[in-house]
Amino acid sequence: MVVMEKQRVVFATDHAGFPLKETLKAYVTSKGMDVTDLGTFSEDAVDYPPVMRKGAAAVLEYGCLGVFLGGSGNGEAMAANKVRGIRAAVVWSEESARLARAHNDANVMCLGGRLIAPEDAKQFVDVFLSTKFEGGRHVKRVNDLEDA
Repeated sequence: MVVMEKQRVVFATDHAGFPLKETLKAYVTSKGMDVTDLGTFSEDAVDYPPVMRKGAAAVLEYGCLGVFLGGSGNGEAMAANKVRGIRAAVVWSEESARLARAHNDANVMCLGGRLIAPEDAKQFVDVFLSTKFEGGRHVKRVNDLEDA
C-alpha cells in the first residue's frame, strides 16, 4: 500500500465515468485525502467538455492534482488540455501513471470508466498521486508545452 501525504484531489466525470468516480472518490477519502467533486452526480447523460473545464479550473485554483473520468478518458483529456496550465494524460497502467507525473508533470489523470477495472484504477491513482515530477531534462519539454 502506498502512503500518500494529505492532499486535495479534484474529481470530474461524465455519465460513463460516474460509477468509477464514486469508487475512487471513496478510496482516496478513506486515505484521508480532501476531495473536491465537480460532478457529474449520476449516470444521466451529460456533455463532458464543460465538466472537464470546470475540473481543470479547480485543479489550477487549488494547485492540486485531478482525476477525470469518462468512457475512455480520451475526450476528457482533450477537453482538459484546452485549459492553459493543464497537462492531462490518459492513464491505462501503473507505468503510464508514473511516467505522466515523473516525465510530463501531468496535473490531471484521465481514466476510462468503461475500460479499467476499479481495483486497477485504485492502483493507478495511488501511483499518480504519489509520483513526483523528476525535473531535469523534462523541464524544458514541459515548459515547451506551456508555450505552445
